[in-house]
Amino acid sequence: MTVEFLTLHSRHSTLVLECPAQEAPLWRYWGPRLPNHSTPGTDLRGTRPLPSFMLDLDQPLTVVPTFGVGWFGQSALLAHRAGLDFAQAITQCEVEWTTPGSAVVLHLTDAIAQLRFEVSLALDVDTDVLTLQTCLTNLGDKELDVQWLAAGTLPLPGDAATVRSYAGQHNHEFLLQTDTLGRSQWRRENRRGHTSHDCFPGAVVTTPGSTEHSGLVFGAHLAWSGNHQQTIEWLHDGQYQWQMGEWLAPGEGRLAPGNSLHTPEIIATCSTQGLNGLAANFHAALRARMAWPGGQMRPRPVHLNTWEAFYMDLVPGDVMALADAAAKVGVERFVLDDGWFKNRHHDRAGLGDWWPDAVKFPQGLGPLVHHVNALGMEFGLWVEPEMVNPDSDLFRNHPGWALQIAGRPLITARNQLVLDISRPEAADYLFGKIDALLAAHPIRYLKWDHNRDLTTAALAGGLGGAAYRAQVHAVYALLARLRAAHPEVEIESCSGGGGRIDFGVLRYTHRVWTSDCIDAMSRVQIQHGFGQFFPPEILGSHIGTAPAHTTGRSQSLAFRAAVAMTGHLGVELDVRHLDESTSSALSTWIACYKKYRDQIHHGRVWRGEAADGLVWQAHGDADDLLLFVYRCQPTNHRYTPPLRLPMLDTSARYQVEQVVAIAGEGAVQSPAPFFTTLQNGGVALDGAWLAQAGLPLPRATAETCFIVRLQIIRT
Repeated sequence: MTVEFLTLHSRHSTLVLECPAQEAPLWRYWGPRLPNHSTPGTDLRGTRPLPSFMLDLDQPLTVVPTFGVGWFGQSALLAHRAGLDFAQAITQCEVEWTTPGSAVVLHLTDAIAQLRFEVSLALDVDTDVLTLQTCLTNLGDKELDVQWLAAGTLPLPGDAATVRSYAGQHNHEFLLQTDTLGRSQWRRENRRGHTSHDCFPGAVVTTPGSTEHSGLVFGAHLAWSGNHQQTIEWLHDGQYQWQMGEWLAPGEGRLAPGNSLHTPEIIATCSTQGLNGLAANFHAALRARMAWPGGQMRPRPVHLNTWEAFYMDLVPGDVMALADAAAKVGVERFVLDDGWFKNRHHDRAGLGDWWPDAVKFPQGLGPLVHHVNALGMEFGLWVEPEMVNPDSDLFRNHPGWALQIAGRPLITARNQLVLDISRPEAADYLFGKIDALLAAHPIRYLKWDHNRDLTTAALAGGLGGAAYRAQVHAVYALLARLRAAHPEVEIESCSGGGGRIDFGVLRYTHRVWTSDCIDAMSRVQIQHGFGQFFPPEILGSHIGTAPAHTTGRSQSLAFRAAVAMTGHLGVELDVRHLDESTSSALSTWIACYKKYRDQIHHGRVWRGEAADGLVWQAHGDADDLLLFVYRCQPTNHRYTPPLRLPMLDTSARYQVEQVVAIAGEGAVQSPAPFFTTLQNGGVALDGAWLAQAGLPLPRATAETCFIVRLQIIRT
């Protein structure tokens, strides 16, 4: 019997499906690159003797495993029609190659349950990233109630050992969780209505022996800004399946005859180069997806945000004075945060009334915008369009526009409710107000915030069904509408810091506020986790004040700046009150960022943790690397162990130079000739030695950073 296989190849990975007649394709392989013409050679069932107490028909893992006809694992679909058609099985498969060899759509029909699945799989040749998406259509003449529809089902090898996921909370995002995989099911679910701080929609699966730099690892991320679920389940052939998709609230998946349900995309990849290889794939994929104004990212401007300087206490003269001080230290974009609009003197009023407060800004925003522009800086503005305060003209005029459930009390968070922007009139109102601001002034940046979870979220003024997924699609539509009307404007996604960071919202935005916590020590861990999926140019990373407003801890300006400059650098402190020495130091750090930002934002990123309290990352390529080594804890060694740099070209020789001196009174605990030379022209060292034996490190106090540049010596 002839067996048909579908094979997709990228540079370093391969996907293989087996297509038996009148069934869904079977998963045969997803992993490191196979030779072009390598196939399993025979059908899967022919290699699997049936065990005892078993159905007479073997049921391997398919691209759409379904419930009720012999598959006992996690189903990709849970659905019914008034209690009927609860079991499904594919009866016909049509294959449509959209890009021969790398992208395919599987048209799958269940003639009995009257369903059609369209499963799209695309394996990008350059990035090794696999994109999966599923569309389900109700072909029957009665309504279909969908409880669960996986965006995709992925196979994982039997030696998958651990799953690394990210939990957290406000001010402490990307908290790494490592769980051992076994026969127990692993599942993460989020029902907060936005991406969330505590349940990131992605994970990494490791195999034995994998490290930051080597070994086989798998990663996947759901490009979605709402409720979500992911499950990893052990299968009886010793392999695993991994499913991701929206978590649907009751009734959200109800499909009328002829209607379809489209899932978000899964962005997945595997690498034999460990966690850093996986991160490089995700970074390349997101960079290819970003829709920058003008079609190309320009150098990421140094950013000052007014929040921690003033909070909502905005006085035009003071704000202009802050802009003057910001321009003097080298800031290129000035962002006016919360507090500028009608009656916004505290967080209990004003949200929804998106026009300048007449008391604070009697002449509107025009004079401030003009002042900022005259200083050579762009102007940016904070908005939170999806929210409304009960104390606002908008709520008083349209109380039914807030998400609510009839008969249930309104639940506020930060004294605010959520607008139902799936209502066309609410979306039109928001578009009109923001469009008017952007049309009236040369505003080039919006910090778009979202400061609460969703509750009592029903459509139609509280009389309809659940509104969670409709709200996400409405947000996307509003962002797209504003982008189309004002294509020169960049938008930042903020949700109490890192509560809405995902590939879905980044279709429409250009930066994320990674956390409301700007404490540099906290940020080392937060940004390290963030970097597993997202590149540094979208990472909002600010130099804050000391002590930090969120933790009360203090670090030196040098350490705060060294942590912040590995992302998209910003400043969030009152630079008016810096003494001359501190202001000069801040200017120097900003100039350093400007010198190296192209390398930081266009190159590859390697990250790692070393013994003795060190966390490091390197930006660039093997020819030219900028290395940051953060000492997070006091040393517990008499002599600091060297740092191995396995990404270097072992056949090359490097000029190694310290680009910024370790700052702080007593920060360097003892001198050594090597480090003196490193600061005065640098040292030539062999790449093989640095990769295998390591770069010597200075003896320094905790909360310091050692920054060096390594460039191949051309002869």
